[in-house]
Amino acid sequence: MERAIEEALVKDITKLLLELGTGFAFLGHQYQLNVGGDDFYIDLLFYNLNLRSYVVIELKTGEFKPEYAGQLNFYLSAVDGTLKKDGDNPSIGLLLCKSKNNLVAEYALKDISKPMGVSEYRITSHLPEELKEQLPSIEDLQKRIR
Repeated sequence: MERAIEEALVKDITKLLLELGTGFAFLGHQYQLNVGGDDFYIDLLFYNLNLRSYVVIELKTGEFKPEYAGQLNFYLSAVDGTLKKDGDNPSIGLLLCKSKNNLVAEYALKDISKPMGVSEYRITSHLPEELKEQLPSIEDLQKRIR
């Protein structure tokens, strides 16, 4: 299920990059990192040119669990240790879960010093009406990019 969500995001990478905002470069999905002879795979890896930071996105199909924060923290440390250059800022992590308990997420992230966040996602084929009025259309975003 996580792989299906990941594949759907990667399939239309242009839309994903527009949703993330300006300055994002897509580096890969299931991005392989070798740490101490063991292979690990980051769901989605980006670099933000404006922030000069790697951005690690991990996808989870269920509710947020505290151990996910530890996994993401490990990936951020590994990216900073293997990919980050002298001029780069610390990597940023985003954990996308189907749902989360805000208090559990707060406690899980409370003493972690790396920049990371937890957010919920919804799979939908249409944008809710209240958001349609607040967000620019795909056409508007494409015009701004050109």
